[in-house]
Amino acid sequence: MTFVLETFGKLRLAGEDGGVIALPEKGLLLLAYLLTLDDGAAYRTTIARFLWGETDNGASDTTLRKLLSRLKAYQSDLGSSFISFEGSTIAIDRAQLTSDIQLVREDGAAGTAFARLRRLVKLLDQPFLGPVKCQSREFKSWVVDEGNRHVELLERTLREAHGDARTRDDAEVLRKAAVILFRSEPQDPETLQLLLKIFNAEQDVESLQNYFAKRRGSIERGVKVSSGGKSSGDAKLPAQARAPSRNGAGAGLPVETSSIAHAIPRLVLLPPSNQSASPDAGLIASSLIEDITIGFCAFNSLRVIAPYSAVQVGHNVETQAAFFERQAVNYVLETRISGSGDDVSLFAQLIFVDDAQVLWAERFGLRRLDLLRDKRAISRQIALSVSREIARHEEQRADIELNPVAYHRYLAGKRDMARMTLPNLRRARKEMKAALSASPDFAPALSAMGRTYSKEWLLTARGDIELLKQAENLARQAIEKRSDFADGYREFGVAKLLQGDFDESAEAMEVAEALAPHYADVIADHADTLVHCSRPGMALQKIERAIELNPLTPDMYLWTAAGANYALGEFASSIDYIGQMTDPSLADRLAAASWAMMGHADKARILVRRVREANPNFDVDTWLAAVPSKEQWHKDLYREGLKKAGF
Repeated sequence: MTFVLETFGKLRLAGEDGGVIALPEKGLLLLAYLLTLDDGAAYRTTIARFLWGETDNGASDTTLRKLLSRLKAYQSDLGSSFISFEGSTIAIDRAQLTSDIQLVREDGAAGTAFARLRRLVKLLDQPFLGPVKCQSREFKSWVVDEGNRHVELLERTLREAHGDARTRDDAEVLRKAAVILFRSEPQDPETLQLLLKIFNAEQDVESLQNYFAKRRGSIERGVKVSSGGKSSGDAKLPAQARAPSRNGAGAGLPVETSSIAHAIPRLVLLPPSNQSASPDAGLIASSLIEDITIGFCAFNSLRVIAPYSAVQVGHNVETQAAFFERQAVNYVLETRISGSGDDVSLFAQLIFVDDAQVLWAERFGLRRLDLLRDKRAISRQIALSVSREIARHEEQRADIELNPVAYHRYLAGKRDMARMTLPNLRRARKEMKAALSASPDFAPALSAMGRTYSKEWLLTARGDIELLKQAENLARQAIEKRSDFADGYREFGVAKLLQGDFDESAEAMEVAEALAPHYADVIADHADTLVHCSRPGMALQKIERAIELNPLTPDMYLWTAAGANYALGEFASSIDYIGQMTDPSLADRLAAASWAMMGHADKARILVRRVREANPNFDVDTWLAAVPSKEQWHKDLYREGLKKAGF
């Protein structure tokens, strides 16, 4: 009899009839691990470290003996011997045990490239291993290695298969494979080039836009957006406020010189800061930025501050804000060099000055840079990307030009929201109401006011559903007014998440990030959603990306990173992130649970007392019933820490 080990979606063992065999989780992990080894065998000591980490050897040996004894008993009952025990070695018999894990290893691949791609898409669209509870360093390293192997195989197979698509169904398989790959490597230039090639090969250059438009449509249906009315963004603009055309020709702009100066956005490229150990890299990057600045002169849709002035203001941080205001600078391109040896890179990010929003960011390798060829290619890529993002952002700012009073009240409210306290949230809400009094259809104020309600729900910890309903309704209104506005989908996703609607929340966050792929706040909230969806590994990758985009990190980012680390069992890292918060008391419950799980009951009790003082009626079970966690193991882990802390 042949047994099947399933590792994607859920980790389980099934018989030939499909019936599930109730093996212990550690036993299933042992089978999966052995199947990935070339000879299918490992020493007992290696397996003990893999399953339990660097614990007391005597304890892990005893636990392993008990596990192996149970496996022998299961095999005896099943009349099989898919795992054997010889001295200090444990081995797997691949003749008696097959697994989907073999399908994502090249040796197990069979059939045409497209057939292999179809199988890979079906598997990799599900989480590898599911929510297992193994936290050893060896296990985590193995999972990362396997994940990298899956991504590499998917990319290779996609490259082989993309020219073989013949039917609409084949094209959909390509789309799914491309999206899975993009999720794994969203910033990799080669991956992005491959995706572009795939979609162009289908004679459908807008297919990726159409894909996300369809996702937006499903969200709009979900929030009952009326199809009859026009959004505020559809209103006809006066000539002075019209955005520049995408082709850089400045089509549609007014003729008057003063109006042109007002309408065309102004950009400054600051000189790169060198945080690397290579002085040569600084010289290369400075020359590169000068080339990019000169390249922008070809775009009639932008006014660029000359390199000399940019260098002067770049070296005087204290005077930058005044310079930006005096020169009416709308956008800043910041650059910095980091790394050492052969791993030196240039990080560039485009910032909208008014609200310090990151619109675009990218990292470029500078090792072995061919100055005559690669420097020109990088400068052209940056210039095109930045000009495209500015054009897109200028189009979205149309309602800001039409509603200056509302916009200024909105900015005042945003400043109050920078520090998450109840008084600040309520001040921000007052400003947003004033903005909406000036312009009832101002989508940014609608979404931001919704955020004040969802954050109040988190801070008060009372489970007041009306706060979330208010947040959801305001987000819905923001989407109605501006269907291309990322913040509306983001706040809708947050409100849905806190009400336990995981699928709707995740879909809304995907749309928000698709609309604003370099918007740090959106990425951070997407990460928070993934934490609550019990996917902390992916959440940590996203929140680290958000922190890179927004290095003067808001407390909410750090709180999300702490929550992701807690779910991964990295309690010390959780404490470290909380310690970096401007107001660490916001995360007292999580900090108390982390200290308790590390065995520091005294530190946990101090935090418990502080929580009790702020909220005397706090109850663990009531709170956990209100806080959404998709998987039970996640909620159990949080309950265990809170109970150990003394709540």
